[in-house]
Amino acid sequence: MPRTDIVKIVFPESDIPTAWYNILPDLPGEPLPPLHPGTGEPVGPADLAPLFPESLIMQEVSTERWIDIPGEVLDVFKSWRPSPMYRAHRLEKALGLTSGNQRIYYKWEGVSPGGSHKPNTAVPQAFFNKAAGTNKLTTETGAGQWGSSLAYACALFDLECEVFMVKVSYEQKPGRRTLMETWGATVHASPSDRTESGRKILADHPDSTGSLGIAISEAVEIAAQNDDTHYSLGSVLNHVCTHQTIIGLEAKKQMDAFEDTPDVVVGCVGGGSNYAGLSFPYAADVLAGDAKTRFLAVEPEACPTLTRGTYAYDFGDTAGMTPLLPMYTLGHDFVPAPVHAGGLRYHGDAPSLCGLVKAGLYEAKSYPQVPVFEAAVMFARSEGWLPGPEPAHALKGAIDEALAAREADEERVVLFNLCGHGHFDISAYEAFLAGKLEDLQLSEEDLAASLATLPPQPANA
Repeated sequence: MPRTDIVKIVFPESDIPTAWYNILPDLPGEPLPPLHPGTGEPVGPADLAPLFPESLIMQEVSTERWIDIPGEVLDVFKSWRPSPMYRAHRLEKALGLTSGNQRIYYKWEGVSPGGSHKPNTAVPQAFFNKAAGTNKLTTETGAGQWGSSLAYACALFDLECEVFMVKVSYEQKPGRRTLMETWGATVHASPSDRTESGRKILADHPDSTGSLGIAISEAVEIAAQNDDTHYSLGSVLNHVCTHQTIIGLEAKKQMDAFEDTPDVVVGCVGGGSNYAGLSFPYAADVLAGDAKTRFLAVEPEACPTLTRGTYAYDFGDTAGMTPLLPMYTLGHDFVPAPVHAGGLRYHGDAPSLCGLVKAGLYEAKSYPQVPVFEAAVMFARSEGWLPGPEPAHALKGAIDEALAAREADEERVVLFNLCGHGHFDISAYEAFLAGKLEDLQLSEEDLAASLATLPPQPANA
């Protein structure tokens, strides 16, 4: 039985993992390669050189299971890592889970300077770029967690930072914009008039609320046109997911300290980085035949990539400048409804995560935003922390898992990633508490129209 006298586990700095786990060597089957957007041929390191430094490109294609974390990066991580893990005793009580047979744990990533899991990759990306002689990084951001984190990391390593923030989030979350500017970043609402791709969108759709795909196009365009500038991505790519595995590696040791083991690992999915970070170290045990852990990826009904998307090669951006990636996608032209979970409004997901869903090792579920905020308010009133709208989806999934186990009279241990706080999402909570929050869903007609824009598929896809 678990240690019932422990609420929180925090390890000393000496227990920060010193290597990241790379899942690529352990994925089932032969992973499909990314394809060049012009030739349709597999992308090689030289094709990525205009956007990324060689060190990150080598991590992206690495077949090594473990990648060492540089000492300079570890020194920064000591500001907030290891992050704490909690047993949600008060939430369990609020849910009526009094037998102790259904237990909920959460890894708390909101303690970072950026308020989310995103600095786990922003810091190493800034470090490797600085070491390669890069002067400036461009990026996109949805709700602002990624843009904030990269702005923070660039300030640490004396890099310029230019952020294209999805317009609806730019307007909904001015606090995030101010935070980025405080750390020295330049922030634009996307689509903007600063790039050819942005101007094209505005010409066709002057009132566009934007999307992560559009913002990526703008950031990539700027980076590709300037020799001293690189592009930095906050999710989806393998090196990003690899950096985030520091979460799961810590979580495994902390669960051992609780003398408990998760039966199901839950996370929200927009591009997939936070859930990959928590779940991949656990998936390694399942792939090796040493565990039977279940995995549940949760997303919004307004952007149901894993639950209603098509597994296909698609561009990572709207303008079609990025490599074609094999993933579950809603179509690169997809513009989601303006739900408050801005970080979960991307049209595709990490190929590694999608491969695990396609193989049947990961499950996926979607929720409308009203019940998600109901769960978030219950959590705030019991555990105290105010969840971001994104991890509130994971919280809702975790609650439903625990309640389903109670109904079935089964013991079930649920672990989820509370990957960021909601301190900049007060307007969303205000709308919910006033009864003004709407459940926004994707219609079949809009989904079909978006998927119709998929590029021609290679014969072996």
